[in-house]
Amino acid sequence: MIRLALRVRRSDAEFVLADLLELAPSGVEEIELQAEDGGDGMVEYAVYGAPGELPLLPDVRAAVGGALVEISTSEVADDWSERWKQFHQPVLIEARAADARRERGWRGDGDASATADPHMQRGWGEEDGGRGGGISAEDAPRTRGGHCLFVRPPWEAPSDRPDALEIVIDPAQAFGTGAHATTRMCLELLLELAATGGARDPVLDVGSGSGVLAIAALKLGYRPVLALDNDRESVRAILANAAVNDVELEARCFDLRRESLPWLVGDGDLKGVPIVLNAASTADRGGAANGQVVLANLLRPLLIDLVEKMVQPDVCALPARLDLIASGLLREQADEVAEVFARRLGLSERARLEQGEWSALWLTRRRASP
Repeated sequence: MIRLALRVRRSDAEFVLADLLELAPSGVEEIELQAEDGGDGMVEYAVYGAPGELPLLPDVRAAVGGALVEISTSEVADDWSERWKQFHQPVLIEARAADARRERGWRGDGDASATADPHMQRGWGEEDGGRGGGISAEDAPRTRGGHCLFVRPPWEAPSDRPDALEIVIDPAQAFGTGAHATTRMCLELLLELAATGGARDPVLDVGSGSGVLAIAALKLGYRPVLALDNDRESVRAILANAAVNDVELEARCFDLRRESLPWLVGDGDLKGVPIVLNAASTADRGGAANGQVVLANLLRPLLIDLVEKMVQPDVCALPARLDLIASGLLREQADEVAEVFARRLGLSERARLEQGEWSALWLTRRRASP
């Protein structure tokens, strides 16, 4: 087993990662490296595989371009598989109780403050020597009402929490195990949305990766669910993970930059856009007739592309009730993305979470019935 690692400047990391994921769609390891002089620092990305399975060095250099600081390869020890399993620990995720949100400065419903709860928002590789950010059932504070999500690899035991919804994800298959800060925050905001008690609307998961967000939505009662990803291996991983979790969804290979966005529900004619799923009946969705949830754990450039796809004239009119949960954003990008969605789609910010350098948004739109 070979480890191919490259270090890039922190300021260029977002764009490098987007290009690297096209070469290594199964995901890359990411390690933050602090600058000794207090400067911008670097990020190390690494991929693993047999020599013939790794991306070619010329392709890697072309993808990284002028951002490259250093590139190296090394052999991985024979016990890598056991060490890899130790790294991937279960993750417990809860929606925060209202009083906890106020105490911890969580931004929501217009509150101007925004600070992360370090206990509930640890990511793998942080605060615990890089071994992982799994939180034990004994250590986790309970939230009054609703469920929590327990995301684990298949070799770990189920949670002992009676209110835990289990999600089993094979981390070898695709990006999205619940450990990365962006995935964790999306899951927490999805729990917040579910806790409002509103209708369980159809869900569109754009850039689904392993399908963890789509599966979580199904576990929380949302349906139907359509998962989109631009990598065929990810689509296969989504379907495999759904089967392991005993849920039904549809997964489709989709290129956000080249294809029209398929909606599950809308006001008007689809105008040639293929209907991928039939929206559930009004009775099946608790009386909901015209709502949609969009999950988008994407980097900033793709979120901007998503805005444009959602306002294209060949897409049906936006539903009267729309909730968007978006992450993949650096803190300094969140205001810009929220403003673009507000200006182009009329979405207002319901909540924001931050962890480390990452941010996540819950944006919403409610149109009054005629």
